[in-house]
Amino acid sequence: MVKLRLKRCGRKQRAIYRIVAIDVRSRREGRDLRRVGFYDPIKNQTYLNVPAILYFLEKGAQPTRTVHDIFKKAEFIV
Repeated sequence: MVKLRLKRCGRKQRAIYRIVAIDVRSRREGRDLRRVGFYDPIKNQTYLNVPAILYFLEKGAQPTRTVHDIFKKAEFIV
């Protein structure tokens, strides 16, 4: 099963997160299938690759609760 979840990047005390499509059995820093966006909580910036996200959602990927909240905040999912 594939999930859309956050992958931590950046340096200490200055994290940014990539939104990735990744296999459920992989760890947080594991190999992702595809990068579909990023989220910077400090600058409050979000970038979403909408066609890639729609592709994975159509194939049955489930976003985690945090990623779902980011999508709602970006008005991607109502």
